[in-house]
Amino acid sequence: MAEDGGSERGEINGGGSMDSIESRWVFQDEDDLEVEDYEHEDNLRYQTMVDSDEEDNCEQRLIRTAPRIDSFDVEALEVPGAQRNDNENFSMGRTIVWAFQTLGVVFGDVGTSPLYTFSVMFRKAPINGNEDILGALSLVLYTLILIPLVKYVLLVLWANDDGEGGTFALYSLICRHAKVSLLPNQLPSDTRISNFRLKVPSPELERSIKIKERLETSLTLKKLLLALVLAGTSMLIANGVVTPTMSVVYLAAVLSSVGGLKLAVDAIEQDEVVMISVACLVILFSVQKYGTSKVGLAVGPALLIWFCSLACIGIYNLFKYDSSVLRAFNPIYIYYFFKRNSTKAWYSLGGCLLCATGSEAMFADLCYFSVRSVQLTFVFLVLPCLLLGYLGQAAYLMENHADAGHVFFSSVPSGAFWPVFLISNIAALIASRAMTTATFSCIKQSIALGYFPRLKIIHTSRKFMGQIYIPVINWFLLAVSLVLVCSISSIDEIGNAYGIAEIGVMMMTTILVTLVMLLIWQTRIIIVLSFVIVFLGLELTFFSSVLWSVTDGSWKILVFATTMFFIMFVWSYGSKLKYETEVKQKLSMNLMQELGCNLGTIRAPGIGLIYNELAKGIPAILGHFLTTLPAIHSVIIFVCIKYVPVPVVPRNERFLFRRVCPRSYHIFRCIARYGYKDVHKENHQIFEQILIESLEKFVRKEAQERSLESDGDDDNDSENEYSGSRLLVAPNGSVYSLGVPLLFDYKDTNNPISVASTSEEVSPEPSNPQPFDAEQGLERELYFLSKAKESGVVYLLGHGDIRARKDSWFIKKLLVNYFYAFLRNNCRRGTANLSVPHSHLMQVGITYMV
Repeated sequence: MAEDGGSERGEINGGGSMDSIESRWVFQDEDDLEVEDYEHEDNLRYQTMVDSDEEDNCEQRLIRTAPRIDSFDVEALEVPGAQRNDNENFSMGRTIVWAFQTLGVVFGDVGTSPLYTFSVMFRKAPINGNEDILGALSLVLYTLILIPLVKYVLLVLWANDDGEGGTFALYSLICRHAKVSLLPNQLPSDTRISNFRLKVPSPELERSIKIKERLETSLTLKKLLLALVLAGTSMLIANGVVTPTMSVVYLAAVLSSVGGLKLAVDAIEQDEVVMISVACLVILFSVQKYGTSKVGLAVGPALLIWFCSLACIGIYNLFKYDSSVLRAFNPIYIYYFFKRNSTKAWYSLGGCLLCATGSEAMFADLCYFSVRSVQLTFVFLVLPCLLLGYLGQAAYLMENHADAGHVFFSSVPSGAFWPVFLISNIAALIASRAMTTATFSCIKQSIALGYFPRLKIIHTSRKFMGQIYIPVINWFLLAVSLVLVCSISSIDEIGNAYGIAEIGVMMMTTILVTLVMLLIWQTRIIIVLSFVIVFLGLELTFFSSVLWSVTDGSWKILVFATTMFFIMFVWSYGSKLKYETEVKQKLSMNLMQELGCNLGTIRAPGIGLIYNELAKGIPAILGHFLTTLPAIHSVIIFVCIKYVPVPVVPRNERFLFRRVCPRSYHIFRCIARYGYKDVHKENHQIFEQILIESLEKFVRKEAQERSLESDGDDDNDSENEYSGSRLLVAPNGSVYSLGVPLLFDYKDTNNPISVASTSEEVSPEPSNPQPFDAEQGLERELYFLSKAKESGVVYLLGHGDIRARKDSWFIKKLLVNYFYAFLRNNCRRGTANLSVPHSHLMQVGITYMV
């Protein structure tokens, strides 16, 4: 980085992430971009100052009589009635294929829970009679029915954000309906995106409006909401660690004791168990890079056989041992179970929760599949097989109390033992993929929305943009899983850590879905209260059970989740400070006018793309370019990459253009809007072609629509005329208050500044201007853009950094100067994915004191 404006050549890393900020908006297959923008009021003010042409004045008066128009307008002329990007109606064949793939990706976790649920439960609450078996079975059955089925399949899955699930998808959905984001870059024109559709008003609208106003006006509630989202995400990432650990450790314990199948509590202390677990984890995380669809199709048959065998074993045990366990569907046995065992029954809730692990994966992995495929698979295959499996194990235990510690393998018929043993081990190994893929999806969402450091993201499918692989996270999860395997000494300990991570994200999801029901769905209050009381109350009860046993070593997963929360908090805090500082230090429009159309320097031929994060105003980084470089390009385009709270922005609504200064300045702004699920391809040549073609269409539409009336909007830059810094500070400390004197000391006063211009349009206006021909002016500007394009495109990247002021609090200095700086220096650079030749890339650094 060049400190305080020093220029330097940037480095390019080919290939790489699709989520780099500067490269995010490149989309190769943009076809016919239709651009529409209207003349902004600021431009009228500039024209009044610099142009006394009678025809232009008539045009100004005409436009002033119309209602104030939107600062930016989307490209598509048909935006008010644009076709919405609704969820596609896939064929039955596609739905069946997806349903098959969900077995290996989504349901592996919950599907393998019968391996250890009863074992963990009865180690915490030993069997004292058949009534205890019925009580424990009833507890498991109703946990399965209430949490995975009723809560997730029937309710939470419908809270998806256009097919995207997870905590950040819920947060995006809420941000779309209320301005609760702490990053102040929202534009009213974002609501014109066709995917930015809102809920149709209902009789509950008044309550929804009150909640919306309360959220928008309370900074405390905004911070609390973000904290809940970050907490849920950190718990989900922790789940991505403990899920594979639980699966492979149980698998290793079974393999190491295959002769007698005596799974002792201290089995993990055996060296062979640790070695087998490490080997399985390495293999498991190594195959993640092959993609969700490929792995899902490959392992889908194994999971299908597993579920079918689970159901068959259950039916066999029901007929052979004791079919009276069907009485457990009566919830009264839960009451009897707690009455007889009291504290021990409460301890056993942590084991009971294992039957519902993987429920969050159904929602978080939704980006990989459709809602219908997940619902159909769970209701018609997964749930019946699980219920039969648990019923069969309970029937076996009615006559074999001593086998409670290893009930699953003991209940398998002797003739089918080895096939079931093999398929169960394969299923246990596959199961952990559910939360790993969910972790990838959630982290991608958080990166796009600005709450996680930028990382390299690989899209593993050309058909489905939600299927991704994040190498850094994959190997990071592997490393933490290995540490967990080597440091935890019992299956019960891992099971308790498993419960903490799972129930933590469940509670955050419940709270966020409740807010969605109030704010967006506008559900009746009695239904909302019922949802909160039943599910949040149930989850708090489970959480109290697993939290009570946290001292057994499962506290390590809480430490890991807290660390992830801290990383996301520091990144969001630093990003917010950086953006707010850039807004405060943006250049004023008065300064730009005083600089003149030459910007106080030489306008060299070519197009300069200045990347910045401001959606409004002129970034301070331009001042550093002007005071650092001897020349600036004849055409300047401020490129702002902006993420809106929608999964996908339609291609024909992606770019917003406007003219920042009077026509003679040739300065434009382009806002590239992206959803957090969008995919793009990197090729700077195609990108440049699309950009310039879009700009030319914008110029034409601007000339054609200059006199059109439009409705008003608030996202304008009019405040920039009176706000922002009017000083330019050079890297050597020199301060310039006016624009033209930048070169005054270095130029002969007999030579006008206009000789440095590449076009007569950028020279000062004559004192006696000639009548202006609009058509001729349009052709001249298009010709000017064409000549600038021939001269080449240069990427001017501003590398902004922040440092805490000397008088700041110690904690702020620690967060900004050390933690945030460490994350920013070690995250993926924004230039890593541009694939721009070094000769076309220039970077200037600037440090903001916050």
